[in-house]
Parts: sequence; C-alpha cells; structure tokens
Amino acid sequence: MKNRNNNFAALRGLYAKAFLYLPFALVTTCFAQSGPYPITRYGALPDGKTDNTLAIQKAINTAAENGGGTVLIPAGQFVTGVINLKSNINLHFENGAALLATTNRADYGPQKASALIVATDAQHIAITGKGTIDGRGDDLLKDIYRMLRAGTLKDDEWQTYNDWHQMRPAESNRPHLIDFIKCSDVTIKNITIKNGLCWIQDYRSCQDMVIDSITVVSNTFLNNDGIDLVDCKNVKLSNSFFNVADDGICLKSSDPNGACENIDISHCRIRSSASAFKMGTASFGGFKKIKVRDIEVYDTFRSAIAIETVDGGLIEDIDIRNVTARNTGNAIFIRLGQRNKKAAPGILRRVYIGQVKAQVPAGKPDKGYPMDGPEVRFKHHVFPSSIAGIPGHQVEDVTLEDIDITYEGTSKTDYTKYNFDNLANIPEAISDYPEFSMFGELPAWGFYARHANGVTLKNIKLSYLKNDLRTACIFDDVNKLNIDGIRINKMQSKPTVVISNSTTPTVKRITVAGKTDKQILIK
Repeated sequence: MKNRNNNFAALRGLYAKAFLYLPFALVTTCFAQSGPYPITRYGALPDGKTDNTLAIQKAINTAAENGGGTVLIPAGQFVTGVINLKSNINLHFENGAALLATTNRADYGPQKASALIVATDAQHIAITGKGTIDGRGDDLLKDIYRMLRAGTLKDDEWQTYNDWHQMRPAESNRPHLIDFIKCSDVTIKNITIKNGLCWIQDYRSCQDMVIDSITVVSNTFLNNDGIDLVDCKNVKLSNSFFNVADDGICLKSSDPNGACENIDISHCRIRSSASAFKMGTASFGGFKKIKVRDIEVYDTFRSAIAIETVDGGLIEDIDIRNVTARNTGNAIFIRLGQRNKKAAPGILRRVYIGQVKAQVPAGKPDKGYPMDGPEVRFKHHVFPSSIAGIPGHQVEDVTLEDIDITYEGTSKTDYTKYNFDNLANIPEAISDYPEFSMFGELPAWGFYARHANGVTLKNIKLSYLKNDLRTACIFDDVNKLNIDGIRINKMQSKPTVVISNSTTPTVKRITVAGKTDKQILIK
C-alpha cells in the first residue's frame, strides 16, 4: 500500500515535466499523501448489480476532507449513479476496473439529466488508470422510452423531432458521462469511455488540462461527440482514439465573452459519423491559437477538418498539419456564416492547413456503423473542399499547402451538371447549419471558394478515379488569390480553373497530367 500512496504524486510529477514543452504555463500541483481510498472500504461491491453511488461518493468526500488523494476503483464492475468529483482528487482505476452507469433515468435527476461524473469549480482533479467508464446507453435508452411512454418524463421533442431518426429524446434527457465546469489543473489519462447517449465528455470553461491516451467508443445513439472542449484554455490532448456517432474532437464556444484558446491536439485517431476534428458549431465567443498535429481519420461521414463560425465568434491563428484521412465525405470545410441573428457575423482569419492527404469516396463513408449520418437528400457528385464566407464578410488569410486529395468521382451521368456560368445561383445559405453539403450541388469537383480575402494554395494535388464533368477549382469573390502549384491528374471538361468576380489573382504552375495547363478562365 505504501507504493500506491506515492503513485499519484509520481504521476503529477510526470505531468509537470510534460507541461514544460507546452506553449503555455500550467499550475504545478502537490496532492495530499493520505490514502489511497479504495471504494470497497466504504461498502462498494463489484458485482455489477449493487448501486454503489453512496459508497463511491463517501470515499471521495473522505479523501477531500483529508486534503485530497487517490480514490481507488479496484478491478471489478461497480454500478454507480451520479458522483461529484472534488478538488485534489484522483479517481484512479486499477486494470480491469469498470464503473457501470445506472440504467435508471430517474437517477440522473427529474428534469435535465446530470452527467455521470461531475465537477464544478474544482482544482487539481484527475481520472486515470486503465479502466472503463461504461454509460450502458442501450439499456438506459430503454428506460428513457419507458418513462416517456408512461408520461413520467417531460420531453417536448421526442415525438416531433423530424429528421432521419424518429422518436429521439431531447439531449437534455440523455446524460453525458463526464461534465467538468470551471475546473483547473485537470488530468484525464489512459481511461476508456464508452456507450453514452449524448456528448461523452463536456469540459466547459476549464483550463490547464492534460488529456492523454484515452479511448472513446460510443455509437450507441445520436449526439455522441467524443470530446467537447467548450471555452477551455491551455489544453493538451494527445495519443487518443475516438470512434463515435457524432463529431470526434469538437471545440465549441458558448460564451460570447469566452473562447477556446491555446489548445494543442496531436497523435489522435478518429472515426466519426459527423466531422472528425471540428471547431463549432456553437461559436459565440471564439477560437484562438489552436494547433493540430498528426491526426488519422477514417470512415467519417462529414469533414476530416471543419472550421466553422456561425454565431458571431472569432476564429484566428489556427495551425493544422499532418492529417491523413481515408474514406471521409469531405476533406476540408471552412465556413463563416450568420446563424445567430442577434449578433453580427464573426471573423475567420489566419488559418494554415498543411500536409493533408485525403481520400473521398462517392458512397456513404460511415455506412454500416450502428449510428450513421443522414443521407444527403439529392443526387450529387462528390463534394469538393471549400472555403466560404458570406457577402460583405470574407474569410481572411487562409493558406493550404501540401494538400493531396483523391476523389472517387462517379460513373453515373444523371446527376445535375452545375454550370459555372451560373455561380450567382448557388445558394448563400447564410443562416443554415454549416456542413459540407449545405450549398447543394457545386460546379467544382476539387476545390470551391467564395467570399474570401487572401487565399494561398501551394503544392496542391487533386485527383479523381472515375469521371467528373465539372471544373476542378472555382474561386468566386476571392481577392488576393495566390495559386502556386496545382497538379491535376486528368480533366474531362474545360476550363480547369475559374476565377470570377475576384481581384489581384496570382496564378502559376497549374498542370494537368504532367503538362502545363492554360485553361484558366478569369471573368
């Protein structure tokens, strides 16, 4: 037991050293050395049946009263309801330990469902160890429907929500698994989290966080974001795996006075029935100084990379490099819109995306997963990557460098062929939900940009495997366009590039099948 007493102190020491390599300073913490506090000492039983909520909370409370320490989850299956993590506590899982979420909806509260593990205004907290947090979403969903049909649970959405999945209980009735609010010096390491019914982890207005080597698998139901960082600052997320039914790694901003800032994401693997890495949709405050490195994406319905501000927020100083994506519905989607009518459109500027290799199929990339994305409700070609602002509010200073995208194309000829002479007819969709298919069929197969200022494309390779009768790239109302190297494997129609309603373009080194191509239309 003496060695265990020192485990947490050693762990914190390792993290303190890791922080030296981050571009921000984090708080160094010393935890009290009393304990550890095994939950079995307080009456918890690992039989997969007993409700251990009170025993687990008693262990946490006792540790907190003594200044903090390690609350130990031994090997075994421990059923629990909502537990409240407190300052200076490490909830540590031994190998083979599992917390099984209660499958009784009433245990999460009478109205808005609480998350399973919550913390508010806590400092120096951690969830560590090679154990599992299992939301048991399938069984919990059955109890939610039972209560809805009996009229014992209020929900104004479940019978009226009209989309591709009917009878969906409101998000407020489906518990998250982890909710931390206004917490600092947070560590989440090695844990497996699975089978949720809504956002898996919601970290809101937290700062100084290390999230490392976690596994998140949740295709149980809709809205299963793998991780949501909402207005958080100074975060390092690394070496983790996400396989989820909604966005994989998602940054959001819900506070007009807040922002996600100084976020470092690296060495993660993502499978998503929405977008793999996304900023937005909630974008009221902003996103600043976001760095992403070495990401692998596969079988993802929407975009590998999605950068969106539609609620008035500021996005600036984004640096994304080394992304490999296979079987994804879209490679890169950058959008400035105005969904929030109470605020002026936001600002989206200074974005660098480099060293991306993506493969985009003609079919549905997440077909066959338990919860997949919706069918696009019109016949369409494969969607290009895009940068899109709105009239009078341009996306600014975007650089795409060393990008290699292979599209499957199509062998069909009955899809609508959009004419590039009718660019003004492409809907602006100013207030629509942002996603890669929001403009309908587009007249470009490789790249489409509209309402932007300062766009650089350098060393871009675009290919399709079957057929595509569209133009490769279209730039509409794009000022200060700088093209320095676009290679295209083949073209079935001309022109290769269309530049419309734009000023001061610089275009050089465009080749098709290895030959210099002069089919550039400037209108």
